[in-house]
Amino acid sequence: MTPRRVRGIEYQLLPGEQRKTTDIVIERDGKVVVRPPAGFTPEQVDAVVDNKRMWIYRNLAEWKDLNATAVTREWVNGETFLYLGGAYRLALVSGQDRPLKLKDGRFCLSREVIERGGTEAAREAFKQFYVDKGQQRFADRVAHLAPKVGVEVSSIRVKDMGYRWASCGRSGVVNFHWKCMMAPPKVIDYIAAHELCHFHHRNHTDAFWNEVDKVMPDWRDRKAWLRKQGASLDL
Repeated sequence: MTPRRVRGIEYQLLPGEQRKTTDIVIERDGKVVVRPPAGFTPEQVDAVVDNKRMWIYRNLAEWKDLNATAVTREWVNGETFLYLGGAYRLALVSGQDRPLKLKDGRFCLSREVIERGGTEAAREAFKQFYVDKGQQRFADRVAHLAPKVGVEVSSIRVKDMGYRWASCGRSGVVNFHWKCMMAPPKVIDYIAAHELCHFHHRNHTDAFWNEVDKVMPDWRDRKAWLRKQGASLDL
């Protein structure tokens, strides 16, 4: 990505591709990313960004408002953690055979984890829980949705993806962020359907959203939930 700046707007310029319109996206980290049609010069892209600057300003302002509610953890008894859209209180326990369990409506975290490794070890225990549970959940949902989209997936991976919820590779691999496991099942299905439709369209043109609409007519509601609540899906 090439960094550029136009009238106070900093953006990352991606390589051009075969498309009719310029795609402008505000990423989850607040970066403005622009992918133009193949053959566009940087100066032509600057002109498009300048023309869309009010839209960019509005969306950046909304991003700042939404991320003002970012999660701050204390890792104490009674603190709530999300799993599949539900909120579960934390209980620090002794003598547990695993670092973390979801048991009797509570997240039971071994005290030894924090005593030995501090809050970072506690965070890693939760991440591993979401990764382990996510591998089967995502595989099941992709197996359910892929035939509806008309695509084949070679493998599913669950990992830390920074500021992206998911991605798909040209080799048929679909990657999911472990944080997706904090979202409600309907939102997880939206994320999965979104990536599967990218097998047909590697962009966010009307043709892409039409594909999503065929599989999931209420995708707008699910997308809106993720946009508004995404900052709360964190440790």
